[in-house]
Amino acid sequence: MKRIMAKASPETVWNSTEEELRALLDSGALITEPRTVCFYAPSFRYYKTSHYRSEPNQFPTISVTGTRCALNCKHCEAKVLETMHAAETPEKLFAVASQLRQNGALGCLVSGGCLPDGSVPLSPFISVIRKIKERLGLTVFVHTGIIDFATAEALKQARVDAALIDVIGDEETIREVCNLNASAKDYENSLKALHTAGLAVVPHIIVGLSGGKLKGEFHALRMIASAEPSAVVIIAFMPIHGTTMAHVKPPMPADIARVTATARLMFPKTPIALGCVRPKGKQHAETDILALKAGADAVAFPSEEAIRYAEAEGYVQSFSSYCCAQIIRDAVSRSTSK
Repeated sequence: MKRIMAKASPETVWNSTEEELRALLDSGALITEPRTVCFYAPSFRYYKTSHYRSEPNQFPTISVTGTRCALNCKHCEAKVLETMHAAETPEKLFAVASQLRQNGALGCLVSGGCLPDGSVPLSPFISVIRKIKERLGLTVFVHTGIIDFATAEALKQARVDAALIDVIGDEETIREVCNLNASAKDYENSLKALHTAGLAVVPHIIVGLSGGKLKGEFHALRMIASAEPSAVVIIAFMPIHGTTMAHVKPPMPADIARVTATARLMFPKTPIALGCVRPKGKQHAETDILALKAGADAVAFPSEEAIRYAEAEGYVQSFSSYCCAQIIRDAVSRSTSK
């Protein structure tokens, strides 16, 4: 273990045994001092602990396709879309955003199901997104899916605050789980388009999407390096009732921590967040605590145990009802206030 500690690199961490990984995490070598963490609880899910309760409507998610998705990925099958506000026309999008603003919204995530090519059909909504920015003053994050430069540039002109994109690094997973006739290169090109357009890029790495096992995540991390991400979000496959993969065992907390630790070493100056999508139940607390040990700067919907752990370890904590991609601003404000 002394050898891997002395030469901790993305490759050595990725290829380490679980015992070696846990020893590295316990050493505190990946934690940045002074210790700070941002906890996020966006309003699309009810959240309450003894420390914080989510505020209704402050940061909802809107689907521009309603509950429709052409891909019908095996891990989701459009179930996630059912939790979002539907806005299938530009007029409806502005009406929904206006109502949410009246109800106290600070921002929103514009998302939706994918077209057969893996893109989210954002183009018809871009002019309205700009109007939402200018007239309503909301923070707007956009989930893009696979995207071309023209659309990315238009989103930049619309003053979108951040572009979120799930990045998958394994060809078989793209084809067999996501039902998508695309390649990892298509995700790499999307990252390039977003970066070239000058958007704040927040890639999401999905741990265990291939049957709960690690497959392609390291390649996905390597791909996003060229995009100079504003933040990196680690999420994980979570079995959803009623889907084809409902009974697939999710990735273990150590697997999620391995990806988080590798990301920390690859992107030492980039905010790293443990995102909202990850296994619940018994794994929740361990996953959260290991993420903090792996150097995560933010955790969405943290477990009570993780909050207590952060307190005991002397972390300066903050709580927010924004999406965890807000770490791109919160991390900057923390660094400038030191």
